[in-house]
This record gives sequence, C-alpha cells and structure tokens, in this order.
Amino acid sequence: SDAYSDSGLTSNNILYFAYDRSDINSEGRAKIRSLANVIKDNNLSVRVEGHCDERGTREYNLALGEKRAIEVKNYLIIQGVPSSKIKIISYGEEKPISFGSTEDDWKQNRRVEIALF
Repeated sequence: SDAYSDSGLTSNNILYFAYDRSDINSEGRAKIRSLANVIKDNNLSVRVEGHCDERGTREYNLALGEKRAIEVKNYLIIQGVPSSKIKIISYGEEKPISFGSTEDDWKQNRRVEIALF
C-alpha cells in the first residue's frame, strides 16, 4: 500500500534498547505485534536494521546491532511473519540519528529500525 512505499519509517517502526542490551522491552514487543499484523495483512517484506551508540569498538557494535536485529526478527517470526520475508542488517555505530555524545544522543542511537516494503 502507498503508506509503506517510502519504507514507512515512523516512531512505530523504531525500537530502542538499553545500553549494551539486545532484549526487547514491552513497548518494543507491542510495536512488533502491531507491525506483524500489518506485514501479514499486506503480504509485505521487512528489513530489520540494528544500530548502536558510539561506545565500544566498531566490531563489537556490529555484533551487538546484529544481535538486536535477530531478537526483533525472532519476535516477528513468533508473531507469524515468515522468516523468508525478513532480512536483517547491522550498521553498528555507522548510522547515528543523533550526533552528540550525551546519554540522550546515545539513547536515540541504540535502536532497531523496521522498514516495510
């Protein structure tokens, strides 16, 4: 549908994570449940992108971003989205949303973005 032609990134498609953690909080799980219904109802595909804040090595953050993306993928699968419809990618710290070095900046960068298409 047209609503998702630009990948449909809104706050509903972004999940945030605690420092150095890959577990999904209850708000994140609620977002995934509602996205899973949209994905299934419209037969969409999904790209799950893992991101980290700037702390830690590049390699560590690529691995952590991947762990975050895998957690989201697994939860989408539990909600009935076929794994064949889900691609994951980790950007580590390479694509920050916020460019400062405060806790608030870091909080915004510790995220998974779920693009629907």
